[in-house]
Amino acid sequence: MRVIVLGGGVVGVTTAYQLQKDGHEVVILERQQQVAAETSWGNAGMIAPGHSFVWSSPRAPMILLKSLVLKDQALRFKLSADPRLYSWSWLFLMECTAEKARRNTLLKHRLAVYSQSVLQEVIADEAIEYDRNDRGILYFYRSQQALDKGVEHMRLLESDGQLIKVLDRDAIVALDPSLASAKEKIAGGIHCPTDETGDPAKFTRALAAKVVERGGEIRTGTTIIRIETSGDGVAQVLTDKGAVKGDAYVLALGSYSPLIAKTVGISLPIYPIKGYSLTISVGNRPAPPTVASVDEHNLVAISRFGDRVRVTATAEFAGYDTSHKPADFAFMKGVTEELYPEGADYDRAEMWAGLRPMTPNNLPEFGQRRLRNLYLNTGHGHIGWTMSHGSARITADLIAGRKPAISMDGLLN
Repeated sequence: MRVIVLGGGVVGVTTAYQLQKDGHEVVILERQQQVAAETSWGNAGMIAPGHSFVWSSPRAPMILLKSLVLKDQALRFKLSADPRLYSWSWLFLMECTAEKARRNTLLKHRLAVYSQSVLQEVIADEAIEYDRNDRGILYFYRSQQALDKGVEHMRLLESDGQLIKVLDRDAIVALDPSLASAKEKIAGGIHCPTDETGDPAKFTRALAAKVVERGGEIRTGTTIIRIETSGDGVAQVLTDKGAVKGDAYVLALGSYSPLIAKTVGISLPIYPIKGYSLTISVGNRPAPPTVASVDEHNLVAISRFGDRVRVTATAEFAGYDTSHKPADFAFMKGVTEELYPEGADYDRAEMWAGLRPMTPNNLPEFGQRRLRNLYLNTGHGHIGWTMSHGSARITADLIAGRKPAISMDGLLN
């Protein structure tokens, strides 16, 4: 078939790759001038099944309330005139029971582990350089009490097969000597040795080049206006460069998916949650991080991409606004510099803000809604890079009428 993929981020490109492997002709539509130029560009770059916990937990409502009055919170909820914010927030709060948080976390972990296995198949087949680091991810804590709670929390993923190692501060410094100067500020941590990192934009652009080499088409600088239907299916996609027709269509537009889905009467529970990141050159600094880490007290994630360090933080309910100012990055920069004082040229940090496409239960949307030839692969939230490859394979399976390799119970509406 000729399959039109709406969206050129990591989810859209990996989907096109898997569809092409199945023998389909693929066309990717992307409004930016190159693929992976939005959310896939500035994220933490973590392939992190060990970070599969959903945001919709029993603690979340109080965190959101506190953010209304306290500054510099990692999670920032701002009152808005946007009615979609409140309808989405209500659905989010309905997912914040202990039972639903446990269920959704295990579903997310199932998808994340599968997705990582698909990624490993892809990199075994394709020569792609993307600053991969397979030394795991370290999740560390500032107090013994927090560490104990974190370990107890992580037992849920461990029960589902996640390999974890609990480390004291000495073992943490042995794992990554660049944390030596911050040793006394760290009580201990959890190392997930099978987690990994890599530059998602670099990967996506290299994979997109493979798709083009094999006859696929990528139309960048092409803005999708609406989907047009005929009978029970999609007839074409209207763009600012004209109409595009195919036999099947995949909606993979991240935070913008609900806006386009609305043009055919499909309501998607996806809301944009703004995140901030810094990309910092290592330069001649002698002690950059060698293992990716998450400071669980400050909720700052730090990854190393070759000669760069990527720092991400904050979840802000700000609609589709991606504006930012230097003050937005001061806290996360300060935390990173405290942990890795000789880790990067902090004065040369590149600032960025982008949108995470969040669903209330933190699980992506798959499959069909009303229209026989429109498939969803969207709403991957804060670990879209982690879940992208598995989601792509699942979408290709659904289009082919195959049963996916993992159980879709709870994942397919």
